[in-house]
Amino acid sequence: MPNQLTHFDDDGRPQMVDVSQKQDAARKAIARGQVRFSATAYDMISSTGSSKGDIKTISELAGIMGGKKTSDLIPLCHPLPLTGVNVAVSADNQTHSFIVTAEVKTTGKTGVEMEALTAVSVACLTIYDMAKAVDKAITIENIQLLEKTGGKSGDFKRPIQNS
Repeated sequence: MPNQLTHFDDDGRPQMVDVSQKQDAARKAIARGQVRFSATAYDMISSTGSSKGDIKTISELAGIMGGKKTSDLIPLCHPLPLTGVNVAVSADNQTHSFIVTAEVKTTGKTGVEMEALTAVSVACLTIYDMAKAVDKAITIENIQLLEKTGGKSGDFKRPIQNS
């Protein structure tokens, strides 16, 4: 059955999927998330930053570090030799948000979707940590895989949603 949960064996016990028979392939995943502030907090953070430092740069670095540590954080993820991790934080004045995007690459036997999602999550959490003194009602939302390429399951690209 192609749509079964792969992280459980026939007896229902957790397992790290055996990928030893798979061929190495170029893999890439892109994920995105959003950190939303009140209008007042967004204006303050955008203009003056945080007393803890440059929010965008520090959260980008934290996201890269998080992507590299994914197999330490998610129990059944394979440790992967990542060949590239790029995290970008951009301001969205219209929604009073920071948008976090991560692109992760490797050449290997399994994909990097979890690494991209972890990079985004850690960057978003870092933004929250750095800005929580200004706004306790910060919302982290819309963390999602945008696309992935490579591998047996084929490519995936999330349809564009109009909001």
